[in-house]
Amino acid sequence: MVKKAVFFILLFLLISTFIFAEGENLTLKIAVMGAGDELYFWWGHIALIIEDSGTDQSNFYDYGLFSFENENFYYNFAMGRLLYSCGVSPSWWNIEKYIETNRDVIIYTLDLPPEKRLEVKRFAEVNVLPENRDYYYHHFRDNCSTRIRDIVNLMTDGQFFEQYGKAPGRYTLRQHVRRHTYFSPAVDWILNFWMGQGIDTGITIWDEMFLPSEVGKRIDDFWYTDFNGERIKLVSYADTINKAEGRPLVLDIPRKQWPRELAFGLVLSVIFIFFFFLQYKKIRSGTVLAGISISLCGLVFGIAGLLLYFMSIFTNHDYTYNNINMIFCTPLLLAAVPYGLCYALTKNQDRRIKYDMILRIIWLLTVIGIIVSMLIKLLPWFWQKNLTDQMLMLPVALVFALQPVGLREARQTFLQCRIFNRKKHEI
Repeated sequence: MVKKAVFFILLFLLISTFIFAEGENLTLKIAVMGAGDELYFWWGHIALIIEDSGTDQSNFYDYGLFSFENENFYYNFAMGRLLYSCGVSPSWWNIEKYIETNRDVIIYTLDLPPEKRLEVKRFAEVNVLPENRDYYYHHFRDNCSTRIRDIVNLMTDGQFFEQYGKAPGRYTLRQHVRRHTYFSPAVDWILNFWMGQGIDTGITIWDEMFLPSEVGKRIDDFWYTDFNGERIKLVSYADTINKAEGRPLVLDIPRKQWPRELAFGLVLSVIFIFFFFLQYKKIRSGTVLAGISISLCGLVFGIAGLLLYFMSIFTNHDYTYNNINMIFCTPLLLAAVPYGLCYALTKNQDRRIKYDMILRIIWLLTVIGIIVSMLIKLLPWFWQKNLTDQMLMLPVALVFALQPVGLREARQTFLQCRIFNRKKHEI
């Protein structure tokens, strides 16, 4: 009996020594890359690097792989069912690629015991197997960054989540998005226009790590307790491999964007008022420019509204759900496209007055919708931070709905129609 016990103890020690020795050859690192040129790279990237001194290999485990060549890629993207993959490739090739494309590259070397390094290596190797590598991407809840975050939690036996899982974050998801999109007004506006009130609630530091830079920030500050009860800093060394030049900086504090959008909306409104002034002076080009302006605005805002309705109702893009922008920016605005062109091109005064009346009603409904969307936020069930969206559209909609040129004629036509319908009903 004693011999058996001694045998199993020796066997356990031998296996432990083998695992320890195998893990000793490994070095674990996390690479955090800054923004790239393409929109889907604006939030950066992250990967796990595993170096093996025994084989002189360094592998780059990437959890953010996708291909435009995938079957039904664009359909799946539109429906919010985008398939991502994790894969492994040589580290040097990836790092060189990010340097060549002028991106920040910071590599964090991790201080972990050998058995943990080996455990993480095996976990990563299982992840990249064909039956395990694919997953459905979610911008905030499941992406390349959250996958690395979860691996860090594995490395530290859950201590990473214990520290950050319930700790309040600095900003909301919307504010984090705008830290990265502020420099492009059009993209910043449309992305935030499509996102509903679900991203305006408070989040935890754990949730904030949907961003690669936030993972880098948190692991660099993190200490864990090892098996012996000693406190150890997770990152032993942070090396800035490359610093991008000429790229917009990621803001530390998100800006208020609504003043910029309001200013742009007012500038557009002044231009449109000038077109109507030319029309008032009986200058034909003023009428044409005014009608085309109405048509173009209807096209832009109408398409934005149509896509919002589509994503909110028919897709898995859940961050577009519960969006009060649907109250004022509706597909009805697309009706302004043909009526605006007819207004611009017709030479029949009576027809122009009818087109004008219809267009005024369309834009007046938009104005009313914006006001309603502001007032309902007095209720506790609505809290969407959409002032930027409202401030861009409100001045434009007010001009198109209430500009004085032709207002008297449109009102008279409306009253005549009511009188005619009343008499017809009496007969």
